[in-house]
Amino acid sequence: MFDEIPEFDASSCRRIGLVSDSHGPIDGRIVEALKHCDFMIHAGDLGRSAALNALHQVAPTAAVSGNNDTTDRWPANELECLQALPLVARVSLKAGYIIVIHGHQFPQAKKRHQQLRDQFPDAMAVVYGHSHRLVTDLERSPWVLNPGACGRARTFGGPSCLILECESSRWEVSHVRFAQAPR
Repeated sequence: MFDEIPEFDASSCRRIGLVSDSHGPIDGRIVEALKHCDFMIHAGDLGRSAALNALHQVAPTAAVSGNNDTTDRWPANELECLQALPLVARVSLKAGYIIVIHGHQFPQAKKRHQQLRDQFPDAMAVVYGHSHRLVTDLERSPWVLNPGACGRARTFGGPSCLILECESSRWEVSHVRFAQAPR
């Protein structure tokens, strides 16, 4: 299904910031919460290059495109950035690797976690977005992680992200969620 997957080397990184579904600018509180991360992952639906730029200012970043990252939704002067986004990416860490995918490729929500595990069985974790819902499914390997929405669109309780702490023998995930900002 996914022939060529670009690889990002984060093997020297210990704290990985996970975000998704910004649909434009990332909430500033999320960026602040991730400022101590060594590497960033955005699991799609960026909405424009501002989201990617905000993450790049903190740490090296891997990002994938989502179902709303289309040429008709992005500003014309940012299409080169959009076209550089892969559908799926692999982030190599010390003790394994993470797969990053938006998740819309697996449309049945009730089956999505199993389908992601079946598609990427050798990954340590699969990070996806699309649903805008914060989820950490650590029951089986690979872990399936959704950082929720980090912008203003459909945050279901407020903008959120995940932080993955990676040691060679132990991984730990923590949640960050803020109250919905007034519009």
